[in-house]
Amino acid sequence: MNQALAICGIDTGVGKSIVSGLLARHLLEQGKSTITLKLVQTGCTGRSEDILLHRKLMGIDWQTVDEQGLTCPYIFPLPASPHLAAEQAGTEIDPARLNQSADGLAAQFEQLIIESAGGLLVPLTRSLLFLDYLQQRGWPLLLVTSPRLGSINHTLLSLEAIKQRGMKLLGLVYNLHGNHPPAIVHDSLRVFQDALGKYGFPEKIVLLPDLKESRSVSWDTLLCRS
Repeated sequence: MNQALAICGIDTGVGKSIVSGLLARHLLEQGKSTITLKLVQTGCTGRSEDILLHRKLMGIDWQTVDEQGLTCPYIFPLPASPHLAAEQAGTEIDPARLNQSADGLAAQFEQLIIESAGGLLVPLTRSLLFLDYLQQRGWPLLLVTSPRLGSINHTLLSLEAIKQRGMKLLGLVYNLHGNHPPAIVHDSLRVFQDALGKYGFPEKIVLLPDLKESRSVSWDTLLCRS
């Protein structure tokens, strides 16, 4: 596994924060010093709600690097796209500041889990999309998807964008939380499996059940190099 990887989603509210926290917990349980990074948090003031959730799922307290602001360099109160939330707060997101946080954390921890905001093509600034930034960094990606209505379209569009940019995708996390018709759950899974093969990505999908069953998730399926 690379020292750093980015948890991305097909849309907002698909479960990126849950996946980030659970994966970080898995790595901690393997004895690896691990930290999470939320590059931008919107709709929040004070401490990052997503980082707080990560720490809860990881079973650890608020960290010194959290208090220093390294694990969430930008927090904005407006629940909107990062570029607009920043503008409404009278500022603009500076990629150099994101790099400073990521590089500083990577120097202190063995494993760094980066959670993105919204979908892949959400604007960080008027001229920089989230996927632009992730491509510049060269981090491998995990894509979180679900069986909810619209997920097939959003997932295939995301795979198309990742493929077009020649980026590394480790696989999909299929978030099954909620009540979904079994026929849709099984059909979407088949579509996603076929799409990974079509685009030449590793045909690796792990199922994320209810949180009570989260320890059954086969994270190593995604993290192995083969």
